Amino acid sequence: MSLFSFLRLRTSAGAASQSAPRGPVVFDPPQPDRPVYVVGDIHGRIDLLDRLLALIETDAATLGHPAAPMLVLVGDYIDRGDDSAAVLSRAFALQTERPDSVVCLLGNHEKMMLDFIDTPARGPRWLRNGGLQTLMSLGLGGVLADGMSDEELAALSVDLHRALPDGIEDWLRGLPLVWNSGNLWVTHAGADPSVAMPDQTRRVMLWGHRDFDAVPRQDGQWVAHGHFVFDTPSAKDGRIATDTGGVYTGRLTAARIVPGAVSFLST
Repeated sequence: MSLFSFLRLRTSAGAASQSAPRGPVVFDPPQPDRPVYVVGDIHGRIDLLDRLLALIETDAATLGHPAAPMLVLVGDYIDRGDDSAAVLSRAFALQTERPDSVVCLLGNHEKMMLDFIDTPARGPRWLRNGGLQTLMSLGLGGVLADGMSDEELAALSVDLHRALPDGIEDWLRGLPLVWNSGNLWVTHAGADPSVAMPDQTRRVMLWGHRDFDAVPRQDGQWVAHGHFVFDTPSAKDGRIATDTGGVYTGRLTAARIVPGAVSFLST
């Protein structure tokens, strides 16, 4: 059986927000319409992604659920790791081949790269945060993170645009920031706990919110996310953390979310 022959779920639209109750919040378990595997930040580690996809394939065969699962990648496919180009190509192929069962979200690192292509003067920020490794993986070496002239940055942005494999840039520009099924939402960096999920801003979903990890939501919704690195993945108080810093630790993690329960798979 191919890796995603069992993945058939169509991406759900955003659910209507619930009014906030008063007093302490009691979180019912996540109730997605189907089983969901949420994969944390990959950051150029194609080796870890391949291992985790194999674990997911094996695990999915044991679910015994009548509906086939969804695979959701939270973004940050690139930067820091040496195989960013390969990860981009793999994620692109997965979603292109299985658009009804694989969802790739935009991460802040992809956004920084696209910002550099559009506005070269913004390049140094991306280069200092792992962009150099992404450029190397695309055959663009010999670049400095700082000290480049405006003309050099402009030329490099054109080179990057040309070096990206066919279809990748347009695909990245069209990636969603959020995916939803039942009371489960997935974003790259979490959400503002005081704002209804359909009303979250792009900035918060890409970069996070200062109250996200400290203030529980009041609407009973669960938010699975990456972006923030934790030693151990967790599911509590409406938050499901999946980023275990795979690029540094060798542990890439997926949250296995079936209706009523959350567990984790790690490389």
